[in-house]
Amino acid sequence: MSDLGFTEITPSAPIYTSEHGGRAKCLQRLIRLEMPVPLTVALSFDAVHGVSAGDLPDLDALLTLFGPDPLLSVRPSSEDPDWGGPGAILNIGMNDNVHAKLVESHGELAANALYLRFIQAYAVHVGRLDPDEFDEFSDPTADTLQAALELYEEETDSYFPQDPKEQLTEVLRSMSRAWQGTTARLLREAKGAPADAGLGLVVQKMALGVGRGICGSGVIQFVNGKTGRREIRGRYMCKSQGRDALTGEDDRDVMYLTKDTRGRSIEDVLPDMFQALLDYGDLCRTRLREEMEVEFTIDNEHLYILDAVRVARSERANVRIAVNLAKDEIITREEAVMRIPPRALAELLHSQVDPQGTRDVIASGIGASPGAATGKIVFSARSAQAMAAQGEDCILVRRETSPEDIRGMHAAKGILTIRGGITSHAAVIARGLGLPCVVGASNISLEKKEKKLIAEDGRVLGEGDVITIDGAEGEALMGAVEMLPPELGEGFQTLMSWADEVRDIGVRANADTPPDARNARMFSAEGIGLCRTEHMFFDDDRLLAMREMIFADQPEDRRAALDRLLPMQRDDFTELFEIMQGLPVCIRLFDPPLHEFLPHGREGIRELAEALDLGMSDVEHRVAGLREFNPMLGMRGVRLGVTVPEIYDMQARAIFEATLDASKSGEPIVPEIMIPLVSAKREVEIVKARIDAVAAAVKIERGEEFTYRLGVMVETPRAALRAGEIAQHAHFLSFGTNDLTQMTYGLSRDDAGRFMGEYVNQGVYEEDPFHVLDTDGVGELLEIGASRGREEDPDLSLSICGEHGGNPESIRFCRDAGFTYVSCSPFRVPVARLAAAQLAVAEKLAEQG
Repeated sequence: MSDLGFTEITPSAPIYTSEHGGRAKCLQRLIRLEMPVPLTVALSFDAVHGVSAGDLPDLDALLTLFGPDPLLSVRPSSEDPDWGGPGAILNIGMNDNVHAKLVESHGELAANALYLRFIQAYAVHVGRLDPDEFDEFSDPTADTLQAALELYEEETDSYFPQDPKEQLTEVLRSMSRAWQGTTARLLREAKGAPADAGLGLVVQKMALGVGRGICGSGVIQFVNGKTGRREIRGRYMCKSQGRDALTGEDDRDVMYLTKDTRGRSIEDVLPDMFQALLDYGDLCRTRLREEMEVEFTIDNEHLYILDAVRVARSERANVRIAVNLAKDEIITREEAVMRIPPRALAELLHSQVDPQGTRDVIASGIGASPGAATGKIVFSARSAQAMAAQGEDCILVRRETSPEDIRGMHAAKGILTIRGGITSHAAVIARGLGLPCVVGASNISLEKKEKKLIAEDGRVLGEGDVITIDGAEGEALMGAVEMLPPELGEGFQTLMSWADEVRDIGVRANADTPPDARNARMFSAEGIGLCRTEHMFFDDDRLLAMREMIFADQPEDRRAALDRLLPMQRDDFTELFEIMQGLPVCIRLFDPPLHEFLPHGREGIRELAEALDLGMSDVEHRVAGLREFNPMLGMRGVRLGVTVPEIYDMQARAIFEATLDASKSGEPIVPEIMIPLVSAKREVEIVKARIDAVAAAVKIERGEEFTYRLGVMVETPRAALRAGEIAQHAHFLSFGTNDLTQMTYGLSRDDAGRFMGEYVNQGVYEEDPFHVLDTDGVGELLEIGASRGREEDPDLSLSICGEHGGNPESIRFCRDAGFTYVSCSPFRVPVARLAAAQLAVAEKLAEQG
């Protein structure tokens, strides 16, 4: 900033985004490219802050720059355009004297329009008068102009200011104080601006656009902001100013930009100016290295460039634009990778609700899995399967889901639950399946017996009514809405290939079924980091065998029931190995408590009694006997493997036989077997001894050799603390951060959603620890476990396989801690790949800098 309190924007002036804002810096770049930008001066953040405190720049010197009878505009210039700012004010300097001169030079109609526009803007934005009263003045006649001046005088008890210096003073004060207001501050902080973000202002000579002939204003862009494809778009309006062409409702004075059979175009009528606009667009693209929207004015056959801003775009367009810029060697591949926010890829991977469409929201909760889907409401897994069998799309609505709902979740197009958080059962399974999911929608109530869903506003929906789930916004919408399809075309594939060239941490997928594995392959996962085998047991034919095993009293009876499951599990694993084509597959042994496989309602118990040829009381007694006060901390995981070893014996045999079968048609398979919920070294020793025995038996029976890797899922704090001794018996440690977070906090991940929002709002937790990895508390356990495990075995493979694995902030932590790979739901694999690549690029740039 000069001693005068402002800086004229010239090619060599000291203009900085961090001091004068993005608009001022962009205007300087346009001037450096020799575009016809009207004379402009910039007020820095400090200068504008001073204006709000009463310390004005030298306005006499500023106005002298613009010559006699100046007409000016003032626009905001914040550091980031997304932070917004007060609206632009045009035609500052208009008064009775200038009006009279403009009547002679531009005609009475144009002069009246300019003066009236300024009076309205000044009255509303500076005088803070009622906009409704001044908006009534639309026809720029002499009588209307006089009426507007009289209304201003009546409302303020003073004449409309005639001194340009006074006008500019009050405009600057008004805009600077508007930026300091509470509402404006909260709005920009919601967009990520710091509390002390500064505002710059640019004062620019007006290019009037209201002269005789084809004068006017317009905007032009050279790319489609929705698709990212190259095409000329925009609008031009005769006898208009600024961005009137975009907001004007009167189409009579609108001209097309390119040749059009429907009417006049700039290309036809003013071909030289059209070519100049094309040239300026190319300059922006090649020299500013971005697709820009150019604001221009044509005044008495002179073209002026008023401003240029980055074209607003969808995420799918952003990918195509970045890739095309890199292909044209305007930016590097690495820069293209850095330009795409990883989380934005969700818009490309799933169908999305069209942001231009209407939204009738009936329920709000947590967006637990992105994407959107429309279907008929169903209230049970069985109904979902029945509707899917009839070829109809459905949305499964439950109070909360359980493993029994797996088949219905597979059949549904989307999931809505009343309870649950970001790592609830519904959320985890939906992300794995790539289904849109909203959980914790507590503002609706579910009457399951009557099959009714009651919205907060009293509307009642029944089974068969159509709703739409928006997993990105965490909302359920009434009826069917317009959708945008997924976009996995050439641009996406190219970007991801560039990301893979630079990232230096592996990315696997959590995949439980063949469809999951195919999705993992489609998104180029480097293997399966977590296969939860219990999800394979919920098909009808398997569920009965599982229940027979649970009801068996003797080991031999349990083995007989499990022998029926063995070929089914073997076929499952064989198919997984074949789909993954030699990539590593990490199979977690059976984890959940057995009660999850038993019916809870009386009807289900009666059906099971018939199937097992037992009395109702016997079944009820056994079901009651398996109930636990806290099943997630009870008889599950390795505890079942130690006390009911036949389950793990069967699974190990199925894995090894599948290994040999799948190896016949391709590369030798080396399965990874993971023991869940370990807390003591002795647990690993016991399970490892039995698995080794099964491996030896299969080798003898089949007369073939194979190898396997045994690992531990670290999801208890004690396992992290004792990782050194546990690593003596393991090839790898995979941290299950869902359960580890739950146990570290003593917090149920299924119930946390009921109060987590309030905790984050009050600053108890910075973020939901089930959504973003707690790098301080849980992170310290990961660091301790990793360090102690690697001290015992420097070659120990380390990973995380909880849902945090797809979170960019968590990937940063794992990369810094030296982890081998992260594993996440298939549809989050691209997000993880891109986030990992950006971390590697950022580190490289930091080293170079």
